[in-house]
Amino acid sequence: MASIDPRHILLGSQAGAFALPVCDHYSGVEVRMKKSLALQAEMTEEFGTCVFDVTLDCEDGAPVGGEAEHALLVAELALAAAPKARVAVRVHPVDHPAFDADVVTIAGRAAQRLAHLMVPKVESVADVQRAVAALDAAGAPALPLHVLIESPAAVHRAFNIAAHPRVQSLSFGLMDFVSAHGGAIPADGMSVAGQFGHPLVLRAKLEIASACHAHGKVPSHCVVTEFKDLAALQTAARRAARELGYTRMWSIHPDQIRPILAAFAPSEREVDTAATLIEHAMAASWAPVQFEGRLHDRASYRYYWQVLERAHHTGLPLPEALQPYFDEPAAERH
Repeated sequence: MASIDPRHILLGSQAGAFALPVCDHYSGVEVRMKKSLALQAEMTEEFGTCVFDVTLDCEDGAPVGGEAEHALLVAELALAAAPKARVAVRVHPVDHPAFDADVVTIAGRAAQRLAHLMVPKVESVADVQRAVAALDAAGAPALPLHVLIESPAAVHRAFNIAAHPRVQSLSFGLMDFVSAHGGAIPADGMSVAGQFGHPLVLRAKLEIASACHAHGKVPSHCVVTEFKDLAALQTAARRAARELGYTRMWSIHPDQIRPILAAFAPSEREVDTAATLIEHAMAASWAPVQFEGRLHDRASYRYYWQVLERAHHTGLPLPEALQPYFDEPAAERH
């Protein structure tokens, strides 16, 4: 087997620039934030890798008037998280009075423990630059930004926003997007069924996914608020992954995490096919090979390698011969 990491051979284009867990779980109340971090640690032990991020929420989690205390709590929770935890924080929007204090308290104290900072209600590249300047001033110049696209104007500028080098992922904010239309989109557009059927909502999702893929960023699908209907959630997650090109999705209840993992995971057959083909490619030093009656080269190798990446990030077992490429510290090189 070739000793060169396949990522160095296959991922030279924008595709696969960032590999993130497929689920981003949000919580903002203290007891739920602590439970979310504990669940992450348990599932990391179960799967052998961190299969979801925990994003501690200041925007909707902080009580009005208690923003400073909540930011301090979030920073302390991040600092106390398990060593392999993937913890992020959603701060207030850049035009909110608490934004600068959020960044100073959270990034200034706990940047080294954070996977990223989520900035909501980003309308333009200027908002991204404002967030970057605040992070840099707080001593966190390497902390990636995730941004939330929540209005028609932001969707219009999604490609420019995704192009910013500090932006790692774009998420779609369904509820605010529908509300921003002044009643032109019915309330059903926020439902698990309507969000895939209304043309304006569907167009926004496609624009965001396309902008991310154009610039090697991660498109993150919106929430499903019907959190007790897990079958509907899994259907929505599968459609986001299989039809709309999303590679990540929000969770707002612990029961949503496993259905999201299952929906975004490749099938056992897909993993077996990908692993066998990649092993053939390695044996041929990445030259073209015939496999199952088809000719394959590095273009298709890239696709099948990403199937293995997705399997790893959803906690699926990989063949023993390929597992070392996904163990630490090899996986950290991606």
